[in-house]
Amino acid sequence: MTQSRTHTCNELRLSDAGKTVTLVGWYENLRRVSKNLGFLILRDFYGTTQIVIETEEMMEQISGVNTESTISVTGTVRERSSKNTNLPTGEIEVVPEKIEILGKCIYNELPFEINRSKEADENTRLKYRYLDLRNPAVKSKIVLRCNVVAELRRSMMEHGFLEITTPILTCSSPEGARDYLVPSRNHPGKFYALPQAPQQFKQLLMTSGFDRYFQIAPCFRDEDARADRSPGEFYQLDMEMAFASQEDVFAVLEDVLPPVFEKFGTYKTASKAPFCRISYKEAMEKYGTDKPDLRIDLLVQDATECMADCGFGPFEGNVVKAVIADGFKGTRKVIDKLCADVEVQSGNKAYWFKVDENGSLTGGISKFLQERAETVKEALGLKPGDFVGVCAGKKQAAQKTAGVLRRYIGALAEGHMKTDCYEFCWIVDFPMYEIGEESGELEFCHNPFSMPQGGMDALNNQDPLSINAYQYDLVCNGVELSSGAVRNHDPEIMVKAFQIVGLGEDDVKAKFPAMYNAFCYGAPPHAGIAPGVDRMVMLLAGEDSIREIIPFPMNKTAQDVMMGAPSEVDPRQLKDVHIKLDIEEKKTEE
Repeated sequence: MTQSRTHTCNELRLSDAGKTVTLVGWYENLRRVSKNLGFLILRDFYGTTQIVIETEEMMEQISGVNTESTISVTGTVRERSSKNTNLPTGEIEVVPEKIEILGKCIYNELPFEINRSKEADENTRLKYRYLDLRNPAVKSKIVLRCNVVAELRRSMMEHGFLEITTPILTCSSPEGARDYLVPSRNHPGKFYALPQAPQQFKQLLMTSGFDRYFQIAPCFRDEDARADRSPGEFYQLDMEMAFASQEDVFAVLEDVLPPVFEKFGTYKTASKAPFCRISYKEAMEKYGTDKPDLRIDLLVQDATECMADCGFGPFEGNVVKAVIADGFKGTRKVIDKLCADVEVQSGNKAYWFKVDENGSLTGGISKFLQERAETVKEALGLKPGDFVGVCAGKKQAAQKTAGVLRRYIGALAEGHMKTDCYEFCWIVDFPMYEIGEESGELEFCHNPFSMPQGGMDALNNQDPLSINAYQYDLVCNGVELSSGAVRNHDPEIMVKAFQIVGLGEDDVKAKFPAMYNAFCYGAPPHAGIAPGVDRMVMLLAGEDSIREIIPFPMNKTAQDVMMGAPSEVDPRQLKDVHIKLDIEEKKTEE
């Protein structure tokens, strides 16, 4: 306890009655009853205490002070005549002998009411984040984050992992996003990059002879914000294991994560080991996504054969997918909103029909299916009362849309979604390569440092698009927590893997000199993963936005509106790092 206080504002109880105490905190509000009677609420980090002012002199003193000023109160604890059973301190109050102003709030009006700050505009909240964090409901998410990180750190060390920090200033590495670049003063024209992940360093640690590494690693990626992704920087539980297989990685996280989720989560039930394992191909076919929410018991069905040539234009020549649910009681308004939401999320239209109590197809696109109603019912296993969501497109587009349909229908149809648990699963057997959507060229599907299943033989003799990698994702309640892989530790296999996407041995040596050279000195087989700390805490807190669990997040456009970043800098600073700005001026419309 510091000298400025004897107790916190959440500490005093009825057993403390009669004691002289000193409390410090923020003046939250004052309810004036008369000129010599008022009830002041004092708030600190720990909670609140009621202060009863009973003299005209003291009422005058506090009347000239704005709320959210910091004050010190010295007085006597006594039993409350009217107790508040909802508060830990609700049986007592403090009668002050002295009130001292420690820090004045000079503003008569606040940008928002502290205890209702979550109702304010997000940019306003972020601009005044130091006020927003005074709200106990907001502050509690940051406290949760601290406790979760401490628990993860403790558990990893119990599992024999060493916490080792890796460089922040490094070179550019292909991690799938744009780098943040830092110009070098001493090396004109050259740049450091902030790490998108400590990928190469942790693999080099394995090559250096360390057996089990972890860190709560900061990662920096210049990418757009989403509800589950913070722009700029994020943190992950980064780990790597030498002489390890996929199974070894799974065993560690299946032991570490469930207790954390059960201890700190909104829900107190989490999957037990072993987690469900689903191949990437199966996930896309059955769930329409590689991050399925297993709390939903609905599956995607292929309806191409029974519907594609029904005469409905969007189906012709396309793959048709269906999601079927009984117990769906949504009105036409609800259904229309469902279809609109699916289109927004997937970029593709959704359609629907129902099976009435007589077994007839009704509503939506049912008129196109009447001539083949029995065929459709038999192919999809339909029964009276079923609601059918339908979509179509090229295979990947149809799968993606069906995945979104499944998620929305599962949430709306009674009895098809668990709401009180954390359901983990592993997505395994990712393709090693894919055709890039933008480039149209053969590209790595995930991490380029992954070991192909079948090793060199597969690279030499298989169609690249048929090769799977020892890559895996960890998913919880439809949120991708992490990607990981068994690493490619053989320099010959590494060179061959890159040659397939058009990069030669010289390119590999130039892009990854340290890793390539290190592997030439004998590298152990190794594997790792890096669950996102921010996403974990978001799930545990039951929040929809990742910004709620970050102390000082940037907004959706990657701006820190509180600090004013990014900002312009003094020209002399640019000169020091040998940079001249060449910014195209935006044309103004006349």
